[in-house]
Parts: sequence; C-alpha cells; structure tokens
Amino acid sequence: MKYAHSINLTVFSYENENIQNILDAFLKFFPFSLEENKIGLKKTEAKGATESNITIFEAVLTKTNLINRFLDFILSNLDKKQKELILKQIDSRLDESLDFFIRFDKEEWINSNKLKLTDSGKCFHLKINVAAFPRKREVALKIVNELFKNKGFAP
Repeated sequence: MKYAHSINLTVFSYENENIQNILDAFLKFFPFSLEENKIGLKKTEAKGATESNITIFEAVLTKTNLINRFLDFILSNLDKKQKELILKQIDSRLDESLDFFIRFDKEEWINSNKLKLTDSGKCFHLKINVAAFPRKREVALKIVNELFKNKGFAP
C-alpha cells in the first residue's frame, strides 16, 4: 500500500553542536544507503536570529519502496505510548495540504538511539505527505490512523 507521496526529514545543527554527530544521527534514520539509492542529502548554511551559524540537513524520499522501508523503521522504533500519542494528536498534526508532521527529540536520538516525540525546536522534523485518494482530509486521517495502529508493515 502506498502511504505517502513523499517523506521529508530535516534537522538543524547549531554552532555549539557537533555537526558530525548530528549528521551521523540524521543518517541513522534511514535503513538504507541514501547514496546507493541516489537520494540527495541537502546541506544548507544559514544564520540564526543571533547571527549564529546553522547547518540544515535535509533528505526527501519519493520512491514508494524506500518510503515504506523508512516508515517501517520509524514504526518499529516507536513504542505503543508514542503511537497512541500520535493518534491522539492526529488532527493537529495534519495540515490542509495533507502533510503529517512529527518531531523527534534530537538529544534522545543522538544519545540513546530512541525516538521520543517532542514539541521543542531541537528536533528532527519529519513531514509525511499522505497519499490520500481521493485527496481529502478524511481519507488522509484514515490512512495515518491505519499506519500508526499497526506495528509496522512488510515493504
């Protein structure tokens, strides 16, 4: 089943952080090689509000088999409580473009290899463009519900 048209993962690395640690943690999200699958890793340099340097890493998945493998990896790393929380907040996480948003705590993933939901800005940003046919909010909500109620799926 096609759950998403695309998946976008982004993380900001701030001046006081070890950029290599952030990049390594970012790459751990993917249960496959970005390079071997010809997926670009975008690196952007920016200035923060206090003129500090920020490095932004971003990868976009569009191939259904890679999206499914990625989602399976995410689902297998979320415990039951985290999935329940996502489902409880499902309505506020889905926007009018049918993009579904999740934030994972950066420190928890880097230090403990655990996905923990967060509302803070120091996080990995995940945007899932839900593959809803017809393209309606109710259909997208049903797909996300199905995805997070299941433990995972075989690619």
